[in-house]
Amino acid sequence: MQIKFRALSLSHKTAPVQIRELIALDDQAIHSILIKLKEFFSLGDALILSTCNRTEVYYSHDLDLSTEIIKLIGLEKGMTDVVDYFDYFEIFNDDKSAINHLFRVSMGLEAQVVGDIQISNQVKRAYQAAADLDMAGPFLHRLMHTVFFTNKRIVQETSFRDGAASLSYAAIELIESLTSNTYQPRVLLIGVGEIGEDVAKNMVYLPDAKVKITNRTQSKAEAIAAELGFEVVPFDDCLDAMKEADVIVSSIQRSEPFITKKLISDFEIQSYKLLVDLSVPRSIETTVEDIPGVILYNVDNIRSKATEALDKRLAAIPRVEEIIEETIEEFSGWKKEMLVSPTINKLKQSLEQIRQEELARFMKNASEEEFAVIDKITKSMMQKVLKVPVVQLRAACKRDEAEEMIEFISDLFDLNQEKTEN
Repeated sequence: MQIKFRALSLSHKTAPVQIRELIALDDQAIHSILIKLKEFFSLGDALILSTCNRTEVYYSHDLDLSTEIIKLIGLEKGMTDVVDYFDYFEIFNDDKSAINHLFRVSMGLEAQVVGDIQISNQVKRAYQAAADLDMAGPFLHRLMHTVFFTNKRIVQETSFRDGAASLSYAAIELIESLTSNTYQPRVLLIGVGEIGEDVAKNMVYLPDAKVKITNRTQSKAEAIAAELGFEVVPFDDCLDAMKEADVIVSSIQRSEPFITKKLISDFEIQSYKLLVDLSVPRSIETTVEDIPGVILYNVDNIRSKATEALDKRLAAIPRVEEIIEETIEEFSGWKKEMLVSPTINKLKQSLEQIRQEELARFMKNASEEEFAVIDKITKSMMQKVLKVPVVQLRAACKRDEAEEMIEFISDLFDLNQEKTEN
């Protein structure tokens, strides 16, 4: 029977952030759900991907298990009303659509920021979690390695991953380039609203930086810092932290500038101080650049760079989709071969059993030399008998008639009959 590969997806396209937060799964929850899927449904292929923008489950099974899987997620999250969120999930029960969705997600076509470089690593971690629990059989192994190969092609053959296409990541890229000669640059992030939080999460791409964050509501800063391993500075101590920092990223909402020329002029700047203003209205006075050693970038400078990169990515989408289509077609060829392999093996085993039984029956008194000759002849005969059905099975794959041919061959050679010992 053909493998039924399926998927269910709750993402930024189907649910607001409040719902995505409720459904999001951490590593421990993913591990627990994978084990339950294995124990309750005997799944051999299952993969769970959960990020800030999506929670998705991919699996192989003859039945649609989407309702059961959503209930398992609810059980894990302690949600008694999880079925009320069913409509936020997109269900892919068609084999081709589920595979295509996985490719599009893995390449970044479905990301909030098109071409997001983070998603490929998140997919790799999801695959590793499944493999660690023996939840990736030959089908999923081959599928995921095809995904990774496709990702390499897209990086090498297109501009789809070039440049920083989000404001927050463009800011990180800027900081990285301007602090490249600074050992363990000290970074202070002021404000962890929507943009500030996104910047904080992207700080993982500055692994050598010493990051501190501050926010008027300290509990929010503490929650983000705990997740990312950063130091929290009380907002009242913000001035001292600014004096120490090499880089100050401001993302706060105020009607007038928070960081002024007068404020910065009192600092002792040893070499440089990079100020990045991501606030609208601006929270840093533009005149701070008059101070020696101060470098200022605002949201317009950075957004211009991000927009240019995004335009390049959008232009590359048709070629990306062509590459995905090519690799899915190649994978489908392998998948079809995989479908007929068990029947070919059964046929070989059945004919070999007949050959061995007949040799044992008629060659009891044969010499070693005679047995070797007959053994060779019968093996050759068996290969010739096998050739036509094998060729027909593979030809049926290409015509999408494999299941009918499998049934015909199985009936013709009685392959489904259980062998019993006399």
